[in-house]
Amino acid sequence: MESGNLLIAQGGGPTAVINQSLVGAVLAAHRHPRIRNIYGAQNGVRGILEERFVNLGQETSGNLLRVAATPGSALGSTRDKPDRPYCQRIFQVLKTHNIRYFFYIGGNDSSETLRILQEYADGENYPLIGVHIPKTIDNDLECNDHTPGFPSAARFVAQAFAGADLDNYALPGVYVGVVMGRHAGFLTAASAGLRQSAEGGPHLIYLPERTFSVDSFLKDVNSIYKSLGRCVIAVSEGIHDADGVPMIAKLQATMEKDAHGNVQLSGTGALADLLTDTIKRELGIKRVRGDTFGYLQRSFLGVVSPVDQLEAREVGEKACHFALDEGMGGSVAIKRVGQYVVDYSLEPLEHVAGKTRVMPDAYISSGDNHITDDFQNYLRPLLGNDLPIASRLRAPLVAKLLTE
Repeated sequence: MESGNLLIAQGGGPTAVINQSLVGAVLAAHRHPRIRNIYGAQNGVRGILEERFVNLGQETSGNLLRVAATPGSALGSTRDKPDRPYCQRIFQVLKTHNIRYFFYIGGNDSSETLRILQEYADGENYPLIGVHIPKTIDNDLECNDHTPGFPSAARFVAQAFAGADLDNYALPGVYVGVVMGRHAGFLTAASAGLRQSAEGGPHLIYLPERTFSVDSFLKDVNSIYKSLGRCVIAVSEGIHDADGVPMIAKLQATMEKDAHGNVQLSGTGALADLLTDTIKRELGIKRVRGDTFGYLQRSFLGVVSPVDQLEAREVGEKACHFALDEGMGGSVAIKRVGQYVVDYSLEPLEHVAGKTRVMPDAYISSGDNHITDDFQNYLRPLLGNDLPIASRLRAPLVAKLLTE
């Protein structure tokens, strides 16, 4: 295996634990004599193109550990999608800086970027070993039981909906919370992570794995509201009609797209407004409120799953093991073993790159508006064992003394 420099970059949306993966890789790489320098690219592949590197080898271990526990992307991120000319320019930078190992921390778009770059390097007979380190709050990477970033975001969503349900119980009405999730509903489904009873919210959950019907939605809401006098609803930003058109697109004549061709679903409260206005207009319910969680889910300080922190660090360490000890490139994947133990494997990039994993049917209720016990069993160990539990008064009613 070649001696040379190691380059690490972060791509896509930040998470609460992405810096654990960065630091795990840096600390593990320090132990390998063939690594001369450890560089970090600012703002992902864009930083490589512009030669904006920082020397991570000169960071103190104490500061690295503090950065590891900090949400967000410490190196900065990007949404750029390199084509072949872009990769050719990146390749020239890598070659000039003697980069022999490249770790890219990100989701399916980032893994596709790495696949393209690795393909170009191979075509040029340049000895580059590229490893994709998984990260995404959407939990939509193939070959993984779950991905770093998801458990912490799921914990935030579960706690936020538990709080919204307490609020809705005190002042009854209809509450709609819109959660991130373009094609996969894992994060929206996590809204039920702290649900304690059938009467507790969220009472309805709508996922992008199922077609969204406004008529069915209104019937569901009306039924719950008549039964309980209130209704808490979790909705994925990616819900769509029978033609596959995102419901949010019905509000806007033009939709922004990123460099990967994805319609921008986040950063707007349009979907929550559409649904709450529809409920008010069609069902005549006066107290209807809506929230869009937006970017709050990704890097919320202080709401981090302990399991997520540990595993995010380990996937960074495993990237070093596969690349430096075994001379192998690919995508690190988390596998669940037994009740709750994980192992790590290295998957071919083409098995992950640009692909999207969605919620299994077994996790979605037969009525398509909630989740099953199987999903709860899947989710529970990821959230951690130190979750807050809400309690309600159990005092009996006092008999009335006045008669009508």
